[in-house]
Amino acid sequence: MKLSRIIAGIATVAGCALGTTATLAEYPERNITIVVPFPAGSTSDLIPRLLGPIVAKSLGTSVVIENQPGANGSVGAARVAKAEPDGYTLLTVTTGVAAINQWIYAKPLYSPERDFAPIVNAASTPNILVVNPSVKASTLEELIALAKAKPGSFSFASAGFGSTSHLCGEALKVAGKIDLVHVPYQGPAPAIQDVLGDRVAMICDNLSNVVQYVQSGTLKAISVTAKERSPQLPNVPTSQEAGYPDLEAGIWYGIVAPARMPNQIVEKLNDAFVQALRDPAVVSRLEGLGMKIIGDEPEGFKRFIADESARMKNIVTQSGARIE
Repeated sequence: MKLSRIIAGIATVAGCALGTTATLAEYPERNITIVVPFPAGSTSDLIPRLLGPIVAKSLGTSVVIENQPGANGSVGAARVAKAEPDGYTLLTVTTGVAAINQWIYAKPLYSPERDFAPIVNAASTPNILVVNPSVKASTLEELIALAKAKPGSFSFASAGFGSTSHLCGEALKVAGKIDLVHVPYQGPAPAIQDVLGDRVAMICDNLSNVVQYVQSGTLKAISVTAKERSPQLPNVPTSQEAGYPDLEAGIWYGIVAPARMPNQIVEKLNDAFVQALRDPAVVSRLEGLGMKIIGDEPEGFKRFIADESARMKNIVTQSGARIE
C-alpha cells in the first residue's frame, strides 16, 4: 500500500516537472505586455517601442506597450511587481524606478530587489542642464550667479519627485548654494514642454530627451552633468569642467519582470532583447540621441542595480529629499 502511494507520488511529481518543462519550451504562447510607468513621449517610452517589434519577431508573438504613469513610475512598477512571474508582463525601469524610489518615498509601493527579476540593462545617458533662452545665462557660473542675485525667483522642472531630474536640481542647489523652486511633473515630456513655454526656467533632464531642442536652439544648454562631454553636443562643457564635480547625474533604462520567474524564461527574454539592441536601426536611433547601448546579462544587471541603489541612497540622504 505504502509502495503504491510512493510510486503514485513520484509519477505526479514527474508529471508536474514534464508539464513545467513543456510550458517553458512553448513560451511565449500569447502576447507579452511591457508596462512603461511613464507617459508617452519620453525615452523610457521610446526604448521599448523600438525594441518591441524586433523582440516580437524573435519570439514569434506580439509585444504590447502599455503606459501607466504615476508617482515617478511607482504605480506601474507596483502593478508589475504583483503580476504573475510567467514572462507575459514586463516593466521598463529607469534609475528612478529601480534605484531611487525606495529611498525617497516614506512608504514605497514595491522593493526593486525583492519584487523584480532583472532581464537586461538596455542603455544609459547623462543628464544635461538646459534653460529657456529667456534666461540671461550661458554658463553654469553665470546661472548660479543669477540665482544668487535673485533667491527663490528661478524654478526648475522635473519628471517627478525622486526622478534623476529632481535629484539633479537638488544637487545644483547644494553645489551652487542657491535657492531654486522645484516644480514636479508626471514625466519628462510635460516638464520639458513647460520649460520650452517659459513657464519654468530650467530642467536637468537626460540628454536623450532634450538634445533635439538644444540642437534646434529652442533650449539653451548650460552643462552636461557628467565627467565627459557628449559627442552629440561637443561644445557643451561638463559640470566638472565648470568647477562643480559633485554635480553629476544620468539615467539608465532596463527591462525587468516579476520576481521568481523561471531562469529559462529570463534567459530567453535576455537573448531577445540583446539581439534587438544590436539591430543597426536601433543602434543608430539610440546613439543619435546620445545614448550608450549596454545589453548586459541578467546577473550583471542585478549587480548594477544593487550598486546604483546604494549610490542613490547616499544622494537622497544628502539632498534631504523625501516624499511623505
